[in-house]
Amino acid sequence: MGYLLALKITAANEQERAQFGDLVEDVQRATGENVEIAYVDQGYTGDPPAQEASKRGVNLCVVKLEEAKRGFVLLPRRWVVERSFAWAARFRRLAKDYERLPSALAGLHWLGFLTLMLNSLFR
Repeated sequence: MGYLLALKITAANEQERAQFGDLVEDVQRATGENVEIAYVDQGYTGDPPAQEASKRGVNLCVVKLEEAKRGFVLLPRRWVVERSFAWAARFRRLAKDYERLPSALAGLHWLGFLTLMLNSLFR
């Protein structure tokens, strides 16, 4: 659905796929072990992310183009991620990383997505 289930903020010099195991564990804890499949981008290709996901009972599905194409090509399930980023961009403080502490930035993300979920609940 594109809602925020877990959040891990790292430094720019750290690899995303090295943090994937912790993120999957946080998602499973937040959902009560109900996540069975995770759609990820090409940054998570390879055996280490797939093994981390399978340890926690999640099937990893990498969304990518099978062959090179010219122009815009819609990738399956990618629109959910892009929609979530567009939702977050509506909050001015999330447009750029103004915060010094990762915990402050994480709190603003949670606040933004909580506002969006409450707004959709009480329409």
